Amino acid sequence: MSGGKVTDWASKDGEFRRQTSSFRETVSKDHSIFRPEVGRYHLYVSLACPWAHRTLIVRKLKGLEEVLPVHVVGWYMGPNGWDFETERGSTGDAIYQSPFLRNLYFRADPNYNMRFTVPVLWDVKHHTIVNNESAEIIRTLNYELNDLIKDPKKKELDLYPKDLRSEIDRWNDYFYETLNNGVYKSGFATKAEAYEKNVKIVFEALGKLEDLLKKTGGPYVLGDRLTETDIRLYTTVVRFDPVYVQHFKCNIGTIRHDYPHINKWLRNLYWRHPAFFETTDFDHIKWHYTRSHTQINPLSITPLGPLPPIEPL
Repeated sequence: MSGGKVTDWASKDGEFRRQTSSFRETVSKDHSIFRPEVGRYHLYVSLACPWAHRTLIVRKLKGLEEVLPVHVVGWYMGPNGWDFETERGSTGDAIYQSPFLRNLYFRADPNYNMRFTVPVLWDVKHHTIVNNESAEIIRTLNYELNDLIKDPKKKELDLYPKDLRSEIDRWNDYFYETLNNGVYKSGFATKAEAYEKNVKIVFEALGKLEDLLKKTGGPYVLGDRLTETDIRLYTTVVRFDPVYVQHFKCNIGTIRHDYPHINKWLRNLYWRHPAFFETTDFDHIKWHYTRSHTQINPLSITPLGPLPPIEPL
């Protein structure tokens, strides 16, 4: 998720088109520069951003808390992008005391001229960004730091197992275009035609996810194994009723009332897995969207509901 005006994110046809991430290295023991070391790499994240949220969940699932420190930006995203204002829930930037996330991007590349997105995987040894693409960062955390993990069960956890990779890739690709990014294409559309087209696609995708969970029987999307597909979908679905229904006009239905299998899957992840529960901050989520996107919500009033933000088991 990045800084900038909502109206700048849509094209002349009213369609929102997401920026391609520009830092695409990985950490690996075979890499000539970025090799695994405890404390060398840091994550910069927003608790509000679904893309950054993915990395926090994998970090905790894999037991990387002592290996990979985290820095959290505040929930507000203003004209200069994400900031480190502690009164807005930021941890601050303990490494450089940067006022804004953009300062890190310029430290990595003084000529950088794109959006300043989270998550950021940062190397304190070379003072640069290793990667800012969440899909690639979670793969790095899943495999490349295993030798640094103390808990054998967490070390063995594989969220991208070989026998499921083709299925994981297929569903990841489908749900990214239709649901993960689809809610943004609906919410950031600046013409009715673009909104109506994309919001219908969002609900078609929810219907497919509902049918898939019914078919596999759960408790996870692909059956009895937790995979990165669950993580990538969770960070969108957990925000759906609290934010996307109202703020992004995705109001053809709600998770809790119209998709029983998705709702059961969502509640299972949230209430039974600390990696999901402990990384989900509904205040950051709601305050960010409703108070940062003034083109959508000009009065910056945050709705109190839905209550509760997620239903109990």
